[in-house]
Amino acid sequence: MPYQWKTPPTAPTQELRLWPHQSLPAKGFAAFILTTFAFILIPTLALLGTPVLWGLLPFAMAALAGVYFALQSNYKARQIEEVLTLSPDTAHLIHTTAKGEVKEWECNRYWTIVTRYEKGGPVPYYITLRGKGREVEIGKFLSEDERKALFDELNRSLLR
Repeated sequence: MPYQWKTPPTAPTQELRLWPHQSLPAKGFAAFILTTFAFILIPTLALLGTPVLWGLLPFAMAALAGVYFALQSNYKARQIEEVLTLSPDTAHLIHTTAKGEVKEWECNRYWTIVTRYEKGGPVPYYITLRGKGREVEIGKFLSEDERKALFDELNRSLLR
């Protein structure tokens, strides 16, 4: 699961860290780019020594560069992190966007309400925290099953 409780459930202060699923590690990225390069060059081997090769080569390299930049853009967009800290008195959520902007929300733990919108939200089983006159989303980037499990865990943690 791309979220983890950093402290045991019996600790007075609990910390939950959430992040998007990272399915392509750095080694996999390098292997994918190398494999794509090899597959693009296979058809051009028959053209070695001909002027046609020089006509096709820029388009082949542009396709490879497009794949590379698309994967890099996707990697940067997945640099989201959320940290929820539940102390005996407060619930504090820090959301770091892909651009590095930090958004914070804090509320008295007693008044914090976890809400799950099965339909009508931007994603199915949309989870929000409500309190102090504000409603903030949490775990929007998680899968549907992960959001269902997170909702139950958040309710249990807030009731402790």
